[in-house]
Amino acid sequence: QLPLVESGGGWVQPGASLRLTCEPSGGTISTNTMAWFRQAPGKEREFVIGIRGNSGGQKFYADSIKGRFTLSRDNGKNAMYLQMNSLKPEDTATYYCASDNKFMIASTIRVPTNYRYWGQGTQVTVSS
Repeated sequence: QLPLVESGGGWVQPGASLRLTCEPSGGTISTNTMAWFRQAPGKEREFVIGIRGNSGGQKFYADSIKGRFTLSRDNGKNAMYLQMNSLKPEDTATYYCASDNKFMIASTIRVPTNYRYWGQGTQVTVSS
């Protein structure tokens, strides 16, 4: 089992920044494919950003967040971070951390059903 725990969500005004953290409550994420997804009320869960589990750590981004969000992984701390800058009201959603030990490519890393492990989600609200 690799239960994941997200933290760092909250309410911010447009243009502000937040950093989300994802940590496993057991096990290690250093070699896993990791990703952030988000889900707004009434909408499907959508891919935000992901990183492969191999040493190259190739990252993949949703077009909607390019240039604003960055993902980093600290294997020493066994944690993954999502830095969100220039937040917009349309970024409002529950953000989920996901992990799987499968190797993924650009198409598969974006599909929620390819991930075995999920966190409980953390709410991000962007409004004035």
